[in-house]
Order: sequence, then structure tokens, then C-alpha cells
Amino acid sequence: MVTRTEWLEAGFELLADEGAPAVTIERLTGKLGVTKGSYYHHFKGAAGYRTALLEYFEARFTTRLIDTIEREPAAEPLAKLQHLLRLVVSDADNASLEIAVRAWALQDPEVRAAQERVDRARTEYLKELCRGLKTDVDADRFAELLYLIFIGAEQVLPPIATNDLRDIYALTLRLATGETLLD
Repeated sequence: MVTRTEWLEAGFELLADEGAPAVTIERLTGKLGVTKGSYYHHFKGAAGYRTALLEYFEARFTTRLIDTIEREPAAEPLAKLQHLLRLVVSDADNASLEIAVRAWALQDPEVRAAQERVDRARTEYLKELCRGLKTDVDADRFAELLYLIFIGAEQVLPPIATNDLRDIYALTLRLATGETLLD
């Protein structure tokens, strides 16, 4: 039997590769090589699957990152921010999924609400970290700038290479704080 996580990961793949219209029960069952019964074992129809997919997106690409950073309670805000930026850069391969969710959010109110929640959680966490930095830069604006770099880097074509994104974050951090993004 296919696990709930496997169903959600298959949805991510379809969403990232082909967009929201491709995420159908027929495409999912074909991709996973299972019957519809397995789908209905885990989800209550398309609406239930969409809700679960959005919750999983939020948990995996927002909550998990914040929780990972917060497991280091003694770390200074700068060290936490550096760690977070390293995680974001290492997760840059998920840009097509992020783009697909944003595109979907333009057409579906539930997806839009989820995207707004994700953006709000990410920027609030960045603001919290940036407020603890020793810098003359406006912490909230600096946090927003870091997030906008992330969003913008996903949107340009051709995509910004992982090493280039890392260098952009390192430069931004150095300009704002005098510190570098450690390896």
C-alpha cells in the first residue's frame, strides 16, 4: 500500500513538473501504480487531498526549517540566520514546486490562503532573527529583503545557480551586518 507521504510527494512532483491541473486522481494513481481505493483510504476526495498537500507543503518547507533552526536554542540570532540561509540555499532545487504553488494560489482561494500563511510565517521568523542582529539596518526591512531574494531567485529564467544564490545571500548579509555566510 502507498503511504500518505508517498501520495503527497507524488503530488509535489506533478505540481512542480506540470502545474496544478496535472494533480488529478488519475495522474496520481498512474504515477504510483495503484488503484483509487488506496487514494480514498488516505484522503476524502480531491478537496481533502488538496488540503493535505498544502498542509504538507507548509510543514515541509516552512515549519520543518524553522524547527530545525530552533533546535539550537543557545545559538545567537546571527548563527541561526546563517544556518537558515544555508538550508534555504541547499533546498533551492524545490524552486519549481514553490513557483507552481504560487501560480496555483492565483487561481484557488484555499491555496492563496495557504501561500499567505507560508509567506507570513517565513517573514515573521526572519524578522524575529533579524531583530536580534547587531546592525544599524532596519531589521524588518532586511528580513523582507532576504525573503524577496528567495522569491525573486525562484522566478528568474534561467534559474539562479545554487552557488550564485549562496553568494548573493553572503553579500547581502555582509553589507547589512559585516558578517559572512559561513560554509
